[in-house]
Amino acid sequence: MTSRGERLSIEGQAGALEAIVEDLGGAAPSYGVICHPHPLFGGTMDNKVVTTVARALHETGIPTLRFNFRGVGASAGVFDQGVGETDDADAVAAWGEEHWPGHSLVLAGFSFGGLIALRLAQRRIPRLLITVAPAIQGLDASTSVPRCPWTVIQGDADDVVDPAAVIHWVNGLEPRPRLAVLPGVGHFFHGRLHALRDAVIDAIRSG
Repeated sequence: MTSRGERLSIEGQAGALEAIVEDLGGAAPSYGVICHPHPLFGGTMDNKVVTTVARALHETGIPTLRFNFRGVGASAGVFDQGVGETDDADAVAAWGEEHWPGHSLVLAGFSFGGLIALRLAQRRIPRLLITVAPAIQGLDASTSVPRCPWTVIQGDADDVVDPAAVIHWVNGLEPRPRLAVLPGVGHFFHGRLHALRDAVIDAIRSG
């Protein structure tokens, strides 16, 4: 069994990706991959929203992989407008698939990472997709609704991702994902990480 908080390198298309695997020996037949916010605006795998999502998964017995996209921290490569970053997430998911054979994928992401998770969910079919304040301004015509249970978590006081736009987008999807709107919560969940944790755990138990 892998120890908690073990750092490793996962080979991606642009070179080695810096990652952390956390496996507390839970019984859940799944593993989680969590994608961080925008690399050009300080996003890393140590972002507090990302680590809160990871802790919520651990509380439900799910081991997790957090990782830095190409060009972030010790990960090789340079920013690739979300295209290469989707390949990075895919490489990490493939490592998890090999490391936990027979386990299903729980895929999550915050902001830009939510967009990447959504894109990857169209390539791999996870058991569950969780997108937190997804950066829908980066959507393009090729993005379709994934064929998996999906929860969108959105604060209604978000000043980075327009909450009204997210709600309108979700309501226009078919099938419609589950939507959890958190009142008074901004983009970075300052002082409200407990609400995010509860929403993630609820998504896992409902999914």
